Amino acid sequence: MKKGSIVEGIEIVDIGAKGKVIGKKDGQTFMTSGAVPGDVVSIQIRKSKKNYQEGFLKTIESKSADRIQPLCEHFDHCGGCSWQNLNYAKQIELKERGVLQQMRRIGGIEDVNHLPILGSNETFHYRNKMEYTFVSERYLTPEELSSPEIKKTPALGFHVPGRFDWVLHVNECHLQNTLHNDMRNFIYDEALSAGISFYHPRNQVGIMRNVVLRNNRKGQWMILMIIKERSEETDALCQKMVDRFPEIESFWIIVNNKVNDSFSDCPAQLFHGNENIIETFQRPDNQGSVDYIIGPKSFFQTNSNQAEKLYEIVYNWAGIKSTDTVYDLYTGAGTIALFVAKQAAKVVGVEYVPEAIEDAFKNAALNDVENCSFFAGDMKDVLTPAFIEENGKPDVLITDPPRAGMHSDVIDRILEAEPKRIVYVSCDPSTQARDIALMKHKYNVVQIQPVDMFPHTSHVENVALLELIEG
Repeated sequence: MKKGSIVEGIEIVDIGAKGKVIGKKDGQTFMTSGAVPGDVVSIQIRKSKKNYQEGFLKTIESKSADRIQPLCEHFDHCGGCSWQNLNYAKQIELKERGVLQQMRRIGGIEDVNHLPILGSNETFHYRNKMEYTFVSERYLTPEELSSPEIKKTPALGFHVPGRFDWVLHVNECHLQNTLHNDMRNFIYDEALSAGISFYHPRNQVGIMRNVVLRNNRKGQWMILMIIKERSEETDALCQKMVDRFPEIESFWIIVNNKVNDSFSDCPAQLFHGNENIIETFQRPDNQGSVDYIIGPKSFFQTNSNQAEKLYEIVYNWAGIKSTDTVYDLYTGAGTIALFVAKQAAKVVGVEYVPEAIEDAFKNAALNDVENCSFFAGDMKDVLTPAFIEENGKPDVLITDPPRAGMHSDVIDRILEAEPKRIVYVSCDPSTQARDIALMKHKYNVVQIQPVDMFPHTSHVENVALLELIEG
């Protein structure tokens, strides 16, 4: 279809990737954003692909019965909670259906035994970490651009999707504990009042760059203030934060004078309080609890309540016996390894990020766990036949890879090692289904369990239990 043309009467029938939805009309497929399944819409064509047309949503001709009013004032422009206009029951229905479709279409598994998706009890205020960006000139919405009296003032908020230099100023976000809004707005107001400049990403000038707000379920907070240069003025601002909010347990300053916003390779300087905050998860069956150290650069699941339930699923499905050797691949800070360690003879954790392995050793020491060993390196290079011979063949293997899934060499090593059970945790069911397809000549998929970690987004986790085919 010609670019710019308007197509009316498109029925939205399903969800797609990255918050997009799929529509149908006269046998043709269309993709757009901002609509929900059940809507009938018109769109303006933006580009034509071989199998579908993509366009901008123009009008909603007929509203879906599942459409609701978004809670957030920034919904139309933020892009973070793209499903906030869809009732939650429908959200988890679509996520569960999407997982099953991936298993059938990519994994070639038609009749997989699946447990109903585990929805989140908290659909707002569920995150334990949020990151915001300072810019010297805020993004203006199309409505604001039509009003010449509205100026580009400094902003503290989220990047507009697809733009590194546009930041939407945020007044209120509903994803984290409400105190974080008070903290963010206090930082913004005080920085402006003190005349501390905000960063300009194109010109690479300005002091204030990012702020990260983390909290645990005990009500303790960790603040990371990322700045281009440290000075008496920035220290005074940080001290005002500490004085204003007694909930701050740990406050770090990170100086980032690089071009990009990544600060993982920048030194962190403790400004106030303790180096860490602690999150505690309860094991099932009265098996005690596990404490996890969260440092300034630690990776930790951002939905603590759902992560605890996810780990419980892994714990129960793994069926670990006291004589078992367990491998935990992509172990991160050893979170799952330590959660299951009490049941096993020993646990071997492997992770690509060296800093995460340092946290894993700290977590093991904190919990007096002595039967875990951790190794850092690229999974396909670490998990060799010699490594398996030295550390013992796994009876149970747990794997929780990144979105890209597992490298084919890693899958080959797993198939050679032949663990009796594999518990595969995935944040991308499509790559999980791809990997399972490569193993299904040796393993049966016993059951799967989708878990919703991120309400109001298209993301979904899935846990799969695989058992070795005898003979």
